[in-house]
Amino acid sequence: MQVPRRVPTPWSWALKGTRLSRTCLHVPCMGRRAASAAAMARKASDLSSESPKYELSEADMKRINFQRNIGVSAHIDSGKTTLTERILYYTGRIREIHEVRGRDAVGAKMDSMELEREKGITIQSAATFCDWNSSSPITGDKEKYAINIIDTPGHVDFTIEVERALRVLDGAILVLCAVAGVQSQTTTVDRQMRRYNVPRISFINKMDRPGANPWRVINQIRTKLKIAAAAVHVPIGVEDELRGVVDLVRWKAVYNEGEKGIDVVESDEIPADVMELAKEKRAELIEQLAEIDEEIGDLILCDEMPTNVQIAEAIRRATVGLKFSPVFLGSAIKNTAVQPLLDGVCSYLANPAESTVTAHDTTQPAAPPIPLTPAAEAPLVALAFKLEEGRFGQLTYMRVYQGTLKKGSHVFNARTDKKVKVPRLVRMHSNEMEDIDSIGPGEICAVFGVECSSGDTFTDGTTSFSMTSMYVPEPVISLAIKPIGQETPNFSRALGRFQKEDPTFKVHIDSESKETIISGMGELHLEIYVERMRREYNVACTTGKPRVAYRETITQRADFHFTHKKQTGGAGQFARVIGYVEPMVFDPEIGRDTQFESLIMGGAIPSNYIPACEKGFFEALGKGTLSGNPIVGCRMVLQDGSYHVVDSSELAFRIATISAFREIYTQTRPIILEPIMTVEVIAPSEFQSAVIGSLNQRRGTILDSEVRDEEFVCTAEVPLNDMFGYSSQLRGVTQGKGEFSMEYKTHLPVLPNVQKELAEAYRKTLPQAKK
Repeated sequence: MQVPRRVPTPWSWALKGTRLSRTCLHVPCMGRRAASAAAMARKASDLSSESPKYELSEADMKRINFQRNIGVSAHIDSGKTTLTERILYYTGRIREIHEVRGRDAVGAKMDSMELEREKGITIQSAATFCDWNSSSPITGDKEKYAINIIDTPGHVDFTIEVERALRVLDGAILVLCAVAGVQSQTTTVDRQMRRYNVPRISFINKMDRPGANPWRVINQIRTKLKIAAAAVHVPIGVEDELRGVVDLVRWKAVYNEGEKGIDVVESDEIPADVMELAKEKRAELIEQLAEIDEEIGDLILCDEMPTNVQIAEAIRRATVGLKFSPVFLGSAIKNTAVQPLLDGVCSYLANPAESTVTAHDTTQPAAPPIPLTPAAEAPLVALAFKLEEGRFGQLTYMRVYQGTLKKGSHVFNARTDKKVKVPRLVRMHSNEMEDIDSIGPGEICAVFGVECSSGDTFTDGTTSFSMTSMYVPEPVISLAIKPIGQETPNFSRALGRFQKEDPTFKVHIDSESKETIISGMGELHLEIYVERMRREYNVACTTGKPRVAYRETITQRADFHFTHKKQTGGAGQFARVIGYVEPMVFDPEIGRDTQFESLIMGGAIPSNYIPACEKGFFEALGKGTLSGNPIVGCRMVLQDGSYHVVDSSELAFRIATISAFREIYTQTRPIILEPIMTVEVIAPSEFQSAVIGSLNQRRGTILDSEVRDEEFVCTAEVPLNDMFGYSSQLRGVTQGKGEFSMEYKTHLPVLPNVQKELAEAYRKTLPQAKK
């Protein structure tokens, strides 16, 4: 039985009461109830209407069985784009191979942006499609598969690109470096794959490099990523003598010959120098499968050796069931063992029909989620997962989950309920387009001329389905930005476009300084957008000192009893609120760490004023009085109050709640939190003490230090505020040979002296201080 893919934790509310839910329906105790949910509460059992079921036709099954939607994800410089370039070459989508940092200055096909080719990194995810004649490990026959591929960035600053790609994919290739192994961004990508329950196969790249050790990397996959894994290949030759691989499932030696390795030669004769290793690793593969697959486990218990067919079927069952990751070996830059990886994509990853995807009916909020079927005749359900400003207007990338999308047809946006026409339908090949008339379920396409936001659901109007959007991390760094010279309309146009395309890029006007503030996931993230404004919009900008996204939180409970009274002739304002605020930890049920609860009984405050109190509470959280930063980790409980028949209003209760919170805020002993980053530094071993010293200078906590061959890896937790300018310092202490990456981990309290400085600096910006 195949395990269905489940909706990630932040959306678990959509699964309450269904067989897919792993948690019980949460019933608040002590009479507590979220105010905004009070008017919506109704029992799901009262909803007798059931959604119609759609069966897959023979034509649907024939098409979907040979359809794969995959992503290529990894840490920076693991070889994702290089691997994708080889896949496109071997499948016939491109005629020549160009390297990411090649001498011909053409650049890889999937790096279409000029900045990407200059810097040698992927900034935006790029989609393409290809066909591949795959050799089945079960029958050995050649079968033609259609593969949609999304190449994603490896830098943590562009993590949203990976996030929205994995949201709509059915499988992924996790690329790892044979020398570096599991790195910081590998762990982040693994977490994203688990969030969307995406099956993965692993590819250990760069097997030609000195110091390549795939067995250490496989052990890291098991221990650090906590997933069963085993090699399905053994390398023939090591490092620069890598000639091919041994397929442990079919027990064949596979070599790449001809120009750029385009010819795959298979032999039944396993080289004598790898025979013992191949036997050992095949036994290890069977042993790993026996622990997670019932059929293989039964065979081992009966002292029977599984056949090649049984091993291949078990690998597929375990991979699709998210229990196992088969590990392929090769070298993309040396054109070795890429074709067997493509065979593995077709053989072991899920097709669109094997992914359990659900939507919820917007007309029945308490109804259980409705499973979607990739049937061409079913009502249309499609998800817009990425926006891009193209030469012909907004380009919207879509994944069709159910039904058929046709050029010239009318679709409905489930969020806005607007009817729009699809004027042009295309399939993407990096920055090139191929016009099509229609696209079926399970496919990825792009449309022009459809105004929408990232995460919007589109239907044909016969249903009111809406799909849950993707997880969007909060920005961790801010910069003040202003154009050089006179401000032109292009300045706001550029910021508006980037904000719409990238949910992690935020723009706001500071209320005190009146400066334009841009926020993002890191220094590189914001630097790229500033550079794009100069190139694409001809707007040169200057930026101020980076600002860290500090937060405030409370540390103890405090009771409030506040009366808001105002009389100015005629109807006045009156509202009294009584209750308490207390610290709160992150609640996975509601997906946040702030909450408003109402315990009002007997109509002490009319129910129509409760949402105004809730609104006032969340408005008060927007800006703390200690340092002017947003407040997190706080719950307000409203216990009692009173109102006036004439003078009370929603405005009065909103003001009363804000004032009550601010009045008792100092009694809660608030503290300031700062973002902590996980930093990974790689440098030659002789600079180990200098690197550790540089991290200690920046208040870093060393978590791990690993020496391998001639280089070492140091992992530390460092406050973001102390990481500015670290790249220059690292180059200095390592003679330009060191490199680092960092990603956001959590917020932790600042030191008392730092809190005092921040609070003092904020007080000086207040109007009364200026006077």
